[in-house]
Amino acid sequence: MKTLIGTKLGMTQIIKEDGVAVPVTVVSAGPCTVTRVKSVESDGYAAVQLGYGQGKNLSNAVKGQLAKNGLDKLSPKVLREFRVDELGETKIGDEVKADIFAIGDMVDVVGTSKGKGFAGTVKRHNFNTSKKTHGGNGNVRKPGSIGSMYPQKVFKGKKMAGQMGGERVTVKNLEIAYVDVESNLIGIKGAVPGPRRGIVFVKGVK
Repeated sequence: MKTLIGTKLGMTQIIKEDGVAVPVTVVSAGPCTVTRVKSVESDGYAAVQLGYGQGKNLSNAVKGQLAKNGLDKLSPKVLREFRVDELGETKIGDEVKADIFAIGDMVDVVGTSKGKGFAGTVKRHNFNTSKKTHGGNGNVRKPGSIGSMYPQKVFKGKKMAGQMGGERVTVKNLEIAYVDVESNLIGIKGAVPGPRRGIVFVKGVK
């Protein structure tokens, strides 16, 4: 099971043996604790629940689940379930660290993008602006017409101004370029969604 929860620390670069600079995003990869294991026989599907970080004010339901599994001293900040094809020898209480990945592994990274607030169509959807001279009407950054004579409505999904960012984003097929087992860090080639200190989910690709 090559899946874990981590914290995005920021971006840097590493120099490969051939002298090429590779941009990487450094992620504090765990350690995560296996808090629940679901099997096809008991639950209808195979999945592993991981706990990450140090949280507080847990709900009674979460406290009860952790106590039932003998993890009453654990107080995770994030609890997330991941479906797996095979459970293998995974059991409750196991720790998942950066050493599950190796340089060259391919992963999908899921995170929450930076919130930009209310944004217009130029920034949000990359619309062109209107003419600023020679007949321009002065509404340089406005979207223009959003409907027609028939049917007399605005179609659902029309690109318009609104909330930008702050949504779940998945970036697929990124390469692991750096692994530091002692410090529990991994370097993922390229950019991953979210701000610094944001929570990310790293899933290995088959």
